[in-house]
Amino acid sequence: MTTIRRFCCNDLLRFASVNLDHLTETFNMSFYMTYLARWPDYFHVAEAPGNRIMGYIMGKVEGQGESWHGHVTAVTVAPEFRRQQLAKKLMNLLEEIGDKIDKAYFVDLFVRASNTPAIKMYEKLGYVVYRRVLRYYSGEEDGLDMRKALSRDVEKKSVIPLKRPVTPDELEYD
Repeated sequence: MTTIRRFCCNDLLRFASVNLDHLTETFNMSFYMTYLARWPDYFHVAEAPGNRIMGYIMGKVEGQGESWHGHVTAVTVAPEFRRQQLAKKLMNLLEEIGDKIDKAYFVDLFVRASNTPAIKMYEKLGYVVYRRVLRYYSGEEDGLDMRKALSRDVEKKSVIPLKRPVTPDELEYD
């Protein structure tokens, strides 16, 4: 049975194996600690029996006015636990927190333009490509900014795609 719970400091010493996937962005410890301290509601882990970490989601809430939104910084599932709907469950949890608790207008995320399996999964979850960000990943690969409108965005304005690509320095939020 899978348990989904809030991420805690001890998990920082136990989740390295989940990050081994070449498509998973990894960060330094202080980055994870900042998220854990500032946005604990947006940082969850999926755990297998025996306390083995299966995957996690890390995010935040940011913006102002109609740009107030939840952001998925990272979601990843260890290869041996994929195809079990874990990413979907973690995404749904983050979306629900953004929608019900923080009253966000939308949730967004960035994904490598070459990561077709992830893009298809996000599309199945209701995300649309809002814009392309040129050379977003290490100044080399383009990223796609994908969004999903939440209940507060009744007219779905937040997901109307931009007509042109942008550069990382044009992004509103880090």
